[in-house]
Amino acid sequence: LNNPNKPVAAIIGGSKVSTKIDVINFLLKKMDIIIIGGAMANTFVAAKGLDVGKSLFEKNCLDLARELIEISKKNNCKLILPIDFIVSKIFKKNAPNTNMNFNSIPSDMMALDIGPKSIEKINKNIKNCKTILWNGPLGAFETYPFDKGTNKVALFVSSFTKQKKILSVAGGGDTVSALNNAKVLNDFSYVSTAGGAFLEWLEGKVLPGIEPIS
Repeated sequence: LNNPNKPVAAIIGGSKVSTKIDVINFLLKKMDIIIIGGAMANTFVAAKGLDVGKSLFEKNCLDLARELIEISKKNNCKLILPIDFIVSKIFKKNAPNTNMNFNSIPSDMMALDIGPKSIEKINKNIKNCKTILWNGPLGAFETYPFDKGTNKVALFVSSFTKQKKILSVAGGGDTVSALNNAKVLNDFSYVSTAGGAFLEWLEGKVLPGIEPIS
């Protein structure tokens, strides 16, 4: 975390920006690239003044999302947001779905996964990285077929890890489940089973169990 092989990228997913503010703020000063996915990406899209339909997003975090976008520019950190989504009217297994650009989500639909253009864009940027830090899924991975985005990016990272081209570090409860779902859990360089502690480490905090032994 302090001296990674560069270029270094962080994949930050999950449902809420509010739970990852400190993580993103800390990483914006450390990373060359930050990739935002999951429902938290909807908040960033909404912060650009675009309609996200029935998608889950945090109305009270729109200003915060705009602020994070500005901080990324100041720190010369490339902030990658989804450019298309897999959307559906209902959230259930095998629900009818379609691919939509980020700026054309219908008002009666919700974004549940990143789309193929986003997957391609993310993988294109990851390809040149030496270190990848991953926390949080890129879509509603627990419900098929909305696990496709997370699975495809996870497979891409794992293949480069196996070729010794990337050092990949992942952690957090949902992340472990998502990588397990993609069947790549054992292919990453290091997977932390910690949830909150992993996030606190990413926030640059001194962990109470580490402090006395160091």
